Parts: sequence; structure tokens; C-alpha cells
Amino acid sequence: MALTEADRIWMGGTLVPWADAKVHVLSHGLHYGTGVLEGTRVHLTPRGPAVFRLDDHLRRFRESAHILGFEVPYDVPALRAATLELVAANGHSECYLRHLAHIGYGEMGPAFRPEMAVEVSIAGWEWRAYLGDESAERGIRLATSSWRRNDPNALPPAAKATAGYLNAALAKTAALQAGYDEALLLNADGYVSECSAANIFAVRDNVLYTPPASAGALRGITQDTVLTLAADLGLPVRVENLLRSDLYTADEVLICGTAAGVVPVASLDDRAVGAGSVTRKLQAAYTAAVTGTDERYTHWLTRVHG
Repeated sequence: MALTEADRIWMGGTLVPWADAKVHVLSHGLHYGTGVLEGTRVHLTPRGPAVFRLDDHLRRFRESAHILGFEVPYDVPALRAATLELVAANGHSECYLRHLAHIGYGEMGPAFRPEMAVEVSIAGWEWRAYLGDESAERGIRLATSSWRRNDPNALPPAAKATAGYLNAALAKTAALQAGYDEALLLNADGYVSECSAANIFAVRDNVLYTPPASAGALRGITQDTVLTLAADLGLPVRVENLLRSDLYTADEVLICGTAAGVVPVASLDDRAVGAGSVTRKLQAAYTAAVTGTDERYTHWLTRVHG
């Protein structure tokens, strides 16, 4: 998807013009994937624009870097202030946010040391539904990828690392080229892990299932949101290993992510699934939470203008 440019990007403590947000071609992170990222959204609420679960994203951002062995040189309050400053400067009432920290310029070779420079940036732009505006209603066509999810002892999926997204990019690209909307990845043991950029759920007999982190799935913040919403709706939830055949025979299958939202799966590997009442209830509850119309979840909102 083409980017919709904004006025400013935050880089290392300063707001710079969009076109001037540059890094050196010999930056370590560009060559070796030594970086971490977060995707967050700003939604328009009755009390103005607000970032959904910002502090949770920022904590995971710092934890991802720590898992890889370097530190983000800004704490959560500083990152929060920078995020709100950027959104206000760009005048966005709704947008997608990308936080990025990577090992910068100065040394070459795959190894890095804790004292090497870490560059941090925050960008925001208007980005509609990641899987298309119609995906929330009609559902998506999902295909099981021939690429397996990263093994936890090869590349830790608990870290939202830039290097890990090569795995996602290969799977997603192959799915699109084959005429599907999204890819489902299995782990080395054949269990369902996650999609290229979203967690996955199955509904069977009114119970909601999702794979555990041990299956290689990222501990998704939107996944956690959906589990909380489901529990508040009185739906039993289970976090356990799933086989591909469990999805084939499920009553409903849905995916979720910050970029995608809550989206039904219309088919998996050309087997019809389709949305049902559970998916629709979760979609409505999620929309109410992120837009601040359900007062029970306003603690998840960080207002841009205080």
C-alpha cells in the first residue's frame, strides 16, 4: 500500500520534515535486521483523538529490544510524550503509528554491542484497514503458507523484531501472488502459529480459541484486547495449540491486529468458513473500545490533547 505522507516524523528527539527523515545506508539495522518496531493506532473518540493502548505498545517496544540485547534510549513516559507531540504536530484525528528502534551507523559485521548507537523514530500516517475496507464485512481468503513460523530458538517471536518480518513478508507475498488475501503460518511442529501480521482465533461451540505464544505467535496486544472483550461478553476463551484441521472445522475463524482490526476469515485453503455471531459481537465490542464509546475501556485510551 502506498504511504500517505504527513508533515513530520519524530527522530531522536526532534520533529523533522517527512522527506528529511533519513538514515545512513550503512546503518547496522538495514543490513542485519537489528531493530524492533511497534504498530499503534490513533482513533477519533467523543473527546478527540486518542491512541489505543499506547503504554502497552511502548512497554513491548522496549521489551523487544531487551530480548534482542540492546536498549531503547527513551523510557515509556518520554516515548509517550514524543508520540503525542507527533500526532498533534501532524494534525491527525486518526492515523497509524510506527515506532522503530534500530542499531545505527558506526560499525559493520553482524555482531553488535550494547554501547552501539540506537536510533529511534516515530512516524504517523493515514492508513485505512490493512486488509481493505471491505474485509471487515465480507471476510478474507486465507491460505496456509509453505513457509514455517520462526522457531523460538532461531529468532525469538516474542520480540517484535524487524528481522522476523522477512518470514512474514515471504509468506504474505506468496499468498498474494496465489490470489489470497493473507497467509497462515504453522510452526515446525505443524501447529497453527499466526498470520503474517495478525493473530488468529477459532470459534467452536461458542468457545473462542487462539494459539499460545509457545506456538510461535506474538503476544498480540489486539489479541489480548479481543480475549478481554470476549470474557466480558461471557464467551469462554481457551489459549491452546490448534491444528490446521481445527480451523477447517471451526464454526468461525477470525484474525486481529492493530493494522487489520478484527476481521472474519471467509475461507482457509479454499474451504469456506465465514463470519458468525461471535465474530460480529467481537467486531462491535472492539470498535466501541477503540473509539471510546464503551466507557469500560477508556483506561486503554491515551488522549492526544490531554
